[in-house]
Amino acid sequence: QVQLVESGGGLVQAGGSLRVSCAASGLTFTTRAVGWFRQAPGKEREFVAGINWSDGRTTGRTTYADSVKGRFTISRENAKNTVYLQMNSLKSEDTAVYFCAASDLWGLAVRETSRYRYWGQGTQVTVSS
Repeated sequence: QVQLVESGGGLVQAGGSLRVSCAASGLTFTTRAVGWFRQAPGKEREFVAGINWSDGRTTGRTTYADSVKGRFTISRENAKNTVYLQMNSLKSEDTAVYFCAASDLWGLAVRETSRYRYWGQGTQVTVSS
């Protein structure tokens, strides 16, 4: 059974940093694209960052939403089968529930939610101004 479990969310002041994690069981992240999405109250789920599958020599190409480029970094730790989202210079508009998602085998990190097969339950990130 596949499970994606996010952790690390919380309350942080504007300008601060937070790292959220996504740990997988039942699948191997290196063979799939992994995306981070977020959903604020009353808004649609939106793409934040993604990382392609890894061939073992490189970590996989990354891509970011314009709104987080330069502030957020997605990375993977293969030994722990975990993907991270490091969030710096947080703003109040970053407040949302953050979800991780995994694609089918050998998928690419894209912005469309429909391209991801497995989803975590989400972790709340609240940025106070």
